[in-house]
Amino acid sequence: MMFSKNDLIKLLAPLVVEQILAVLVGMVDVVMVAAVGEAAVSGVSLVDSINILIIQLLSALATGGAVISAQYLGKKKPDQACRAAGQLIAVTTLASVVLAGFALLTNRHLLSLVFGSVEEEVMRNATIYFAITAVSYPFLALYNSCAALYRSMGNSKVSMQVSLIMNGINVIGNAFCIFVLRMGVEGVAYPTLVSRMTAAIIMLVLIRRPSNVIRLKSPADLKLNRKMIGNILAVGVPNGLENSIFQVGKLTLQSLVSSLGTTALASYAVASNVVTLQYLPGQAIGLGLITIVGQCVGAGELGQAKSYTKLLIKINYACLAVICLTMVLGSRQIVGLYNLSPAAAEEARMMMTAHACAMVIWPVAFTLPHTLRASLDARYTMLVSVSSMWIFRVGLAYWFVRGMDLGIMGVWYGMFVDWVFRAVLFAARFRKYGKGKMRQLA
Repeated sequence: MMFSKNDLIKLLAPLVVEQILAVLVGMVDVVMVAAVGEAAVSGVSLVDSINILIIQLLSALATGGAVISAQYLGKKKPDQACRAAGQLIAVTTLASVVLAGFALLTNRHLLSLVFGSVEEEVMRNATIYFAITAVSYPFLALYNSCAALYRSMGNSKVSMQVSLIMNGINVIGNAFCIFVLRMGVEGVAYPTLVSRMTAAIIMLVLIRRPSNVIRLKSPADLKLNRKMIGNILAVGVPNGLENSIFQVGKLTLQSLVSSLGTTALASYAVASNVVTLQYLPGQAIGLGLITIVGQCVGAGELGQAKSYTKLLIKINYACLAVICLTMVLGSRQIVGLYNLSPAAAEEARMMMTAHACAMVIWPVAFTLPHTLRASLDARYTMLVSVSSMWIFRVGLAYWFVRGMDLGIMGVWYGMFVDWVFRAVLFAARFRKYGKGKMRQLA
């Protein structure tokens, strides 16, 4: 077998820690931003909805590079893997500079176009935060690219350690700027910029280590190669479109939820925040599958790729059994932390329970597609995900809420149908891989 039990633990454990860290830091940031004032919270919230789209696009490109590098490693072509690394760093840096430039040039105009008329104080905070965080895009792209390359080597410990440093700087910086220097929204933005700059510099130094199987050997590796970039974009572009359209769909549903009143909005916000913990094992395992399946497919070991996928899906289910059962049994205490009204608290508990039960579908619908992407089948996952999102998650949600008068639960029922549709098609696609349908690089 290409990956021993210890190999899997070394790859997956840091990824789980990294995912948990990201969620916890996000929660802490929200608490600290609230200390600046409502206008700051609103401004940061508006900009973050755009920043999430940018981050997803850059992460998708990084995933494309990781798939290509992992397959070359599996094919025992480390020189090609190194060339792919250089191309990934070059293309993500170029794309991020363009995005940063566009954000800086359009700033207020773009925010007004996307969000319409908002209070002047909110818009002022949003423009400041947007400008500063836009400067961080190239540094975030470098970090994501190098982290993806380390994961493709089976070494996720490095990205976890650098992530700890980056998030530590961000949290400590926010606390110092907000509570000591009494800065406004800038006190939230500058630590983000500094933390991403630091992480990018560290990762850029580390990825050049001669001991790395995949590394940036020389500046010549950054010279654009059309064929190699085409391979990266073949995975990265569909994945980026899929993630971006998914985010747009979520924003559309947010509008539907907002129309149901304050109680529904509050309960939905709390339930949505809490259930993100249920996704963490699957998200970490999905990142691991990119490396594992990519290397197996590159080596022509299609049977091993399928076996590892089944094993990791089972591990995902085992983790979910513990997390979901704990959350259902402790739902009253968990919801109690948010100081909701009795009606909103009861709705939130109902949503959490329904979500925990429906998670029996989630690994096949969302973790399994990483295997498809690692075998260069990203276009199929994009087509299924985008169509399912708009037909079922959005379309059915509106019908359940408006047509059948199911209230806030109608939004969740539409989401569950979306999961079932994805799971059926992805499982069927995966079964075909047993007949040698996994795609390799030439």
